[in-house]
Parts: sequence; structure tokens; C-alpha cells
Amino acid sequence: MNEKPGLALQLSATRRGARLARLLTERQLDDWGLPSAEAAHIVAELASNAVLHGRVPGRDFRLTLRRTTAGTVRIEVTDARGDRVPELPDPATPDAEHGRGLLIVAAYADRWGVEQGPSPGKTVWAELAPGRGGT
Repeated sequence: MNEKPGLALQLSATRRGARLARLLTERQLDDWGLPSAEAAHIVAELASNAVLHGRVPGRDFRLTLRRTTAGTVRIEVTDARGDRVPELPDPATPDAEHGRGLLIVAAYADRWGVEQGPSPGKTVWAELAPGRGGT
């Protein structure tokens, strides 16, 4: 995958860090001349999940944004809890307390998934194709 330079930052696993991730995403996409609304929503959800469910005291989370030469934007959020893999909620339980954020990610992203590592963490990623926050 041919990629253009992007953004890679360690952020504190706090609500403030999650807000900063969203703001930095908006700024990076603006610098690239790309729309940022969908990507900002995805980052907000993934960063919030990293803070709420992937947090280990004293460990940060990592935000990475990349853009391929074909125009796809890839968002990656890496946290320290590889044992807590996100899943979409069961549609039969609409009153579930958690999981709606991943429905937002799935709705906005063209593709998304989870990769184990770097150990002991995990990376949740999402991609926006050109024309959907990608170009």
C-alpha cells in the first residue's frame, strides 16, 4: 500500500486525550485538503473506547492517520488492552449499555477491524475510501 506521510501520536488515555485525538484528526485532514467529519466521528469513538475499555494506568494510546496514494484514509487507534477486543453489539439487545460507538464506526467506515499487538495491546482500525472522508 503506497502511503503519504501521516500523523502518529501518543496521547494520554484520558477524556482530554480522546478530545485531542479528534481535534488533531480534523486538523490533519484539513491540511490534506480532505473532509473530516466522518473521520472525526470514527476517531472520537475509537479514542473514547481506548480510554474507557483499553486503558491501563500509566499507558497512553496511539493515534495514527495515513493516506494512501489512491486516497484512502486509514485511522488506527492502539491501546494497551489486547484482552478486550471490541465487538458489534447483538442487534437483539437494543438496550445494551455499551457498543453503540462501534455501530457509528461501522456506519462511517468502508472497512474496519482489530489487529492484535503490539503486545500486550491491540489496534482498532478503520478506512475511508475516496469520496467518503478520503477525498
